[in-house]
Amino acid sequence: MIDDLIRPFTFVSALACGLMGGFFFAFSACVMRALARLPASAGIAAMQSINIVVINPMFLTVFLGTSALSVALSIFSLLRLEQPGATYTLIGSLLYLVGSVLVTFVFNVPRNNVLAALEPSKAEAASIWTEYVQIWTAWNHVRTIAALAAALSFSIALYY
Repeated sequence: MIDDLIRPFTFVSALACGLMGGFFFAFSACVMRALARLPASAGIAAMQSINIVVINPMFLTVFLGTSALSVALSIFSLLRLEQPGATYTLIGSLLYLVGSVLVTFVFNVPRNNVLAALEPSKAEAASIWTEYVQIWTAWNHVRTIAALAAALSFSIALYY
């Protein structure tokens, strides 16, 4: 029974990691650059709104659902390391869990929480915003690379 689920779980994980990687990439390549070009108060207000809107069922289903699949696949892989593709499945799971999920909760979310408490029109907001954009985006690059590398690793696992 469990063996019958590994391949479809891996396929869905490959797709979902690619989707998350694209989502993160869009922020790194376009959204954060556009927000950084705005006056600080407008950029802050826009990002505050984005951080509220992103917490929705569609995003959370993909982001956290992929996390759950990655946990399950990592366990399945560890129990079947001798089987073809298991190592790639394990690597994909770890890349997503550490590079996307853990990075999100340890580096991006705390910065979002600081930003949420910030009054965009305050004098000190501009310097906080500049630092936020730089550091948040750098960690977002990590999430992008990790999610896309996880998608690749899951895809390679499907080859076996």
